Amino acid sequence: MALDDIDLEYVRLGETGLSVSELAFGTWRFGREADDGTVEIDRERAHELLDAYETAGGRFIDTADVYGGGDSERWIGEWLADRDREEYVLASKIYWPTREDDPNGRGLGRKHIRRNIDLMLDRLGTEYLDVLYIHRWDEATPARELMRTLTGLVDEGKVNYLGASTFVPNAWRVAQANELAEREGLEQFTVSQPRYNLVNREVEGDYLDMCDHYGLGVCPWSPLAQGMLTGKYDREDRTADSAAGRSDDWKDAYLTDENFAVLDEVQAVADAEDATPAQVAIAWLSHHDSVAVPLLGARTVDQLEENLGAAAVDLSDDQFERLNEAKGGPYDDI
Repeated sequence: MALDDIDLEYVRLGETGLSVSELAFGTWRFGREADDGTVEIDRERAHELLDAYETAGGRFIDTADVYGGGDSERWIGEWLADRDREEYVLASKIYWPTREDDPNGRGLGRKHIRRNIDLMLDRLGTEYLDVLYIHRWDEATPARELMRTLTGLVDEGKVNYLGASTFVPNAWRVAQANELAEREGLEQFTVSQPRYNLVNREVEGDYLDMCDHYGLGVCPWSPLAQGMLTGKYDREDRTADSAAGRSDDWKDAYLTDENFAVLDEVQAVADAEDATPAQVAIAWLSHHDSVAVPLLGARTVDQLEENLGAAAVDLSDDQFERLNEAKGGPYDDI
């Protein structure tokens, strides 16, 4: 399916008042330096990918202050400069160190957040973020200080919604923060961004239940399990060329008989729907009642075009359940 034939629809982001594209575009590879010193996605390629996403009707762009050392936000800002900012939904994240040898240049303390939000907005060339995620939980910062600081950003119009990213073991921290915020009249987390796909199921159970209880819109990353669900890896030979460059730890975690059994079911559904395995894996998330918007990544325009084609895959209830149960069903791996 060509990009011009894809027309992404809008969906509501959890229980917020914000409508977003049904598939979001993640930019963590923008400006990222590979092990050999090359940049995985340079400025020109980044703008080509953003163009492609826009052509398909995409308007929900995800980044972080540390992606590419700030280049991801900077290149998005350059790309947006000739466009109407109000047509796009921007999400970014904060937590990781941005200043070497500065104990206040990291984490979620008020000083770091207040300084960094202005730098983030400057790089993006915008006056506000639609969603600001905390990238991790900061054990050193009291929840009250964090929620009051984040509420201040909302009150000042620098941020519209608050999100929590990537800390499934700390689900209780999100609940604690939201309970405190409710008691004290502060802004609450309304969006969540955990890892979730057909082989990484750790969010099932308490975490998704927590998101449902607080009405958090779930925008999962790694829908393709770091490429395992694309079908490009060979179960017969863990040292095959298709797995070149992957660490032994990665192979031990992903190239397992259990995961290949899931991939077999994905491939069977893909064959029935005249789709690719990647499209089916993404479509499973899109059809999931607990998921608001899957977060896609891509190295090339061709990859992005394929992934966006998932929007046209309409799974039947039976197909969804077959995929859902391919790894033993919900919660069995918790």
